[in-house]
Amino acid sequence: MSISLDRNTCTGCKLCLTSCPYGAIVMVEGKAQITEDCVLCGACVASCPVSAIVIEVIPKEHVDRSQYHGVWVVGEVQDGHLAGVSLELLGKGRELADTLEVPLSLVLLGESVEGLATIAGEYGADRVYLVQHPVLAHYRTAPFTDVICGVVNRYKPEIVLFGATAMGRDLASRIAARIQAGLTADCTGLDIDPAERLLLQTRPAFGGNVMATIVCRHARPQMSTVRPKVMTKAEPQPGRTAEIIPVSVDLEERRALTKILEVIREETGAHVNLAEADIIVSGGRGLGKPENFALLQELADALGGAVGASRATVDAGWIPAYHQVGQTGKTVHPKLYLACGISGAVQHLAGMSSSDCIVAINKDPHAPIFDLAHFGIVGDLFEVVPALIKTIKQASGQDDGE
Repeated sequence: MSISLDRNTCTGCKLCLTSCPYGAIVMVEGKAQITEDCVLCGACVASCPVSAIVIEVIPKEHVDRSQYHGVWVVGEVQDGHLAGVSLELLGKGRELADTLEVPLSLVLLGESVEGLATIAGEYGADRVYLVQHPVLAHYRTAPFTDVICGVVNRYKPEIVLFGATAMGRDLASRIAARIQAGLTADCTGLDIDPAERLLLQTRPAFGGNVMATIVCRHARPQMSTVRPKVMTKAEPQPGRTAEIIPVSVDLEERRALTKILEVIREETGAHVNLAEADIIVSGGRGLGKPENFALLQELADALGGAVGASRATVDAGWIPAYHQVGQTGKTVHPKLYLACGISGAVQHLAGMSSSDCIVAINKDPHAPIFDLAHFGIVGDLFEVVPALIKTIKQASGQDDGE
């Protein structure tokens, strides 16, 4: 990639000057001039009202792949902590980096987040690119895209991984489009072809009916978003440290395009955190009507778990969408997954197949869910579930004798 500025077209409006997060534009004789500090992040191109600045992209087949080195994870911060998916990606990234014999790095953006670099080191990161600024306190598309594009263009990683979250999906697509990189979304598996140093990216295709493995042979870096809970967190190594590489940026709040007035947490109750739940009790069409989810809630309460649901029940309006497990819902990895009245459509299986133990309850002995389940109960869930609740309460001392 290369950048050029037509001084004859430039009007000297200074919008590019204020948009550049790396301070790489100066005014000379009333016209903008790009300095050698430019990292080709592209922020100035979008801000120029007269299109005086142009980034020329090298054809993908001419990209010098030898310039790209290392595996990166783009970190996501939630309530002052590294998100679970970021820790999962550090675990997988460590495997990929070891195969390629390259360092593993975390890109960490935020305000006062330097303490998280220690956590990243314990979970396998060799380096942390630390970018701190008040404008980065909460995720917003424009400043995060500008900053990360600059860091990627400056240090040239060969692989960049994002969580397939609301933030990751929004950010990864913007970055890929701007730097002309390949991106595979919603991956459920990652591996390396060591002979060609290619990232093998596996994801569901054709509505989840097949699993496709995708490679990016030319453009760099190779980029993927990975759904939460499909990778396993590595065991932390207390005392292990990562090299911290501070990245200085100059951002203006007024250039962020959006402003966060207030962060409001949705009151979904303590029983709906599917992503972190060790036990999930899910219901499908076999429940018959929405009121019967109360039975599953009682079982989940007895087990100390959360209630999940199939897409069919969510589409029918029986239960809110944040309970949905599956390809278009949450991907979960609990220790115990109880599927009650769920037939086992491939879209649902894609979201829970990695559960440690799957127990299926269904009247149909030929239901596809039994092909995946570790234990199956062929029977009426309205007889089986109350019996389970009673037994669990008696065993745990919850039964009041009534």
